[in-house]
Amino acid sequence: MPMFNKEAYRQLCLTEKTIPLFSRDWWLDAACSEGMWDIIWIEQGGQVRATCPLFIPHKGIVSMPPFTQTMGPWLAPTSEDTKYTSRLSQRQELCKQIIAEIGNYPHFLQNFSYEITDWLPFYWQGFSQTTRYTYILPDLKDKERLWENMSLQTRRHITKARDKQAIRVVRGVDAAALLAVYTKTFQRQGKRSAPHRDILHRLIDTCRERNQGDIWAGYDEKGNLHAAVFIAWQESSAYYIAGGGDPAYRDSGAHSLVMWEAIQAMSEKSEKFDFEGSMLPGVERFFREFGAQQIPYFTISKGKLSLLHRAWLKLKSFV
Repeated sequence: MPMFNKEAYRQLCLTEKTIPLFSRDWWLDAACSEGMWDIIWIEQGGQVRATCPLFIPHKGIVSMPPFTQTMGPWLAPTSEDTKYTSRLSQRQELCKQIIAEIGNYPHFLQNFSYEITDWLPFYWQGFSQTTRYTYILPDLKDKERLWENMSLQTRRHITKARDKQAIRVVRGVDAAALLAVYTKTFQRQGKRSAPHRDILHRLIDTCRERNQGDIWAGYDEKGNLHAAVFIAWQESSAYYIAGGGDPAYRDSGAHSLVMWEAIQAMSEKSEKFDFEGSMLPGVERFFREFGAQQIPYFTISKGKLSLLHRAWLKLKSFV
């Protein structure tokens, strides 16, 4: 029978390597203000078979927390000997049980991991789906191949920043450096403020405490900060979480160089690198030109927000 059990989920996260970084209890603690998350927990025969974390920013509303690309169901791995038809049937049945619990919430919206390729159980129950895209470098071990697969323009930016601009990339800088260029990036886009700076700072601190995240920043010879990126990782994948560049030095190529240095460092930590994708044309092109593969993932939703709820979520920058 399904049940809500945070403590059992915390214990599961200690031992189960296949749970994605964004669905781990410690990430949810940092990304979801004031503990606004819970867990759907599905057992069969006394064994956990599926879970689904929920971010609940307001009563009756399930949405996505800041700086969190995907959530959605985690389905326990099955034996390699299991026939595909049996595996698919088992997963669909588990998703039906998750859906039964989701029904307690009038509004639901989540981005599912790209590893969830079958959303039919949700379609059958009246959910809607929007396809989004991320960009992934699937193998970080061969650095020469990574370099060769980049666009010529990106390689030129990296070379320019390193050789002509004398940009020096430093790892482990203070979070204030990242927050500074993160804020300036939003200001350049005409936005008054950068959202959720406090949550970003908390995620940086938490990841560093666990040795699962850090900041890379690029400085010129005069000590001016040009660009910075925050990367989080686990063994299966590294993720670009946030970053930006100072508009005054936008043409230096430093953002590309800083990203490249971080990617190379991740070859010692993770199997692949996930840029997290973007639906914005300029950001999408920046990621794509690193030679990353375009991978689809699903946004699953059901229910409409009232005008009052939508206004509240917009005020909190949750939509």
